[in-house]
Amino acid sequence: MKKKRQTVIPEAYFNLVPICPDVLKWSTDKEGIVTFEIENKGIVKRITQVLFFKPKVSYVHLDKFGSFVWKQIDGKRTITEIGELVEAEFGEEAHPLRERLGTYFRILESYNFIWWVNTQE
Repeated sequence: MKKKRQTVIPEAYFNLVPICPDVLKWSTDKEGIVTFEIENKGIVKRITQVLFFKPKVSYVHLDKFGSFVWKQIDGKRTITEIGELVEAEFGEEAHPLRERLGTYFRILESYNFIWWVNTQE
């Protein structure tokens, strides 16, 4: 079995301020779970839609932790401040908190679901 490699996330990463792009469509259900609505654009995706009956829109459903974190992103709070809110809401259930938050935000960033606010102004 392959051993999972631990990624060390620099301390400065937790001082970044995430922001949600306006172009990203999302909604919440009655339980507060966030769902992203991702339109599948581009020539390759259009071909797969026609040939393989792939959907024009994909839906990405977050879990309760991810949904809570997503709703805390306001363009003012740092990842550390969001982590404090997660700790207050979920307590020990959210641990290991820093590792989870670091990984979560890196995934959001990789899919362009978040951007970073320029805090140097």
